[in-house]
Amino acid sequence: MIVASLLAILLAVLIGPLLFKSIEHHLDFFFLATGILAALVSGQFGWPLLRAAATAPIALTAAVLVFDAILIVIRQRLARWFEALMRKVPARWLCFGLIVALGSLAGVITAVVAALLFVELIELMRFGRTSQVAITVLACFAIGLGSALTPAGGPLSALAIANLHAGFWYLARMLWPMIGAAILIVAAVSFAIPLERSAKPIVDLGERGWRAVMLRATKVYLFVAGLVGLSSAMRPLVDRYVRDLPIALLFWLNSTSAVVDNAALTAAEIGPALTHSQQRAILMGLLISGGMLIPGNIPNIVAANRLRIGSREWARVGLIVGLSLMLLCFATLELLA
Repeated sequence: MIVASLLAILLAVLIGPLLFKSIEHHLDFFFLATGILAALVSGQFGWPLLRAAATAPIALTAAVLVFDAILIVIRQRLARWFEALMRKVPARWLCFGLIVALGSLAGVITAVVAALLFVELIELMRFGRTSQVAITVLACFAIGLGSALTPAGGPLSALAIANLHAGFWYLARMLWPMIGAAILIVAAVSFAIPLERSAKPIVDLGERGWRAVMLRATKVYLFVAGLVGLSSAMRPLVDRYVRDLPIALLFWLNSTSAVVDNAALTAAEIGPALTHSQQRAILMGLLISGGMLIPGNIPNIVAANRLRIGSREWARVGLIVGLSLMLLCFATLELLA
C-alpha cells in the first residue's frame, strides 16, 4: 500500500506540471507539498528530515541571493562592457565564448544566476527571434550541464550530493570529462546558427528589483526543501528497484527528464545503493535530456519565461541537439562500462 501510494505521488510529480499551468508556475509550493505528503506516507516525516530539509537548501539559496544581488549592482556597467566587447569580437565567437563561459561557471554562480546573466547579455546582442531562441537553447544546455559539477550549481547536484552523502567535488571528479566535452560540443553547434539581427530589443525583461531577488531565492529554498522530503520518502523504492536495473536502461529511462524537472527525478532515483557507473548513467541521462524541453531544468524555465519562448520554438532546437548528445553519451558510457 505504501509503495503504491509513493508511486502515485511520483506520477503526480512527473505529470502535474505538464497538465496544469498553475503547477508549472508554482513549482516551489507544489514540490514542497508533495515532499511533505510523500514523507508522511512513507513514515519518514520527523525531526531528522525537517532538519535536512531546512539545511540542505541553504548553500544554493545563499549563492542565488548573493550573485543575483551582484548582478543588479553591476548591471549597467556590465551592459557597457559587453557592448564594447561586441564591437571588437565577431558575434559567432562571442556566442561560443558566452556558452562555454556560462556553462563552465554555472557550478559556481548557480544555474539560476547563469541563466539570468545570459538573458541580459543575449538581449544586448539584438538577434532576431529565430537566432535568439536557438542560441538560448544551446546556452541552457551548457548551463544545465555545468551546474551539476558542484552542489552549489542547482537543485539536481545539491540533492545528488545530499543523497549520496558525498563531498563537495564528488560529482566534478566523476562527471567533468563528459560534461566538459558536451559543453564544447553544444557551443560549437552555435557556429551553425544563422545570426540575424533585430533593430530593437525583443522583450522587456522586467523583474529586476531587490524584491525579485528575494522572491527568486525564496522559491529556490522551498523547491529544494520539498525535493529533500521527496527523495527521503522515495529511498525504499530506489534501494529495492532502481539499483537492479542495467546501466543502459537507467540512461534511456531518464529521457523523461525532458518533460519534468530533472531535480525531481534525481530526488527519486539517486541513492548510495547505486554503483558508480549507475550514478553516472542516471545523472548524464538526466542532464542531457533536461535541456530538450522547457520543463526539463531550471535554466530552461528561467530563460523561456524571461524571453517568452514557446514550447514548440524550444523543441525545434532542443530535441535535435538533445537526442544527438544522448546518442554520443550512450556510446561513451558503453565504452566505459
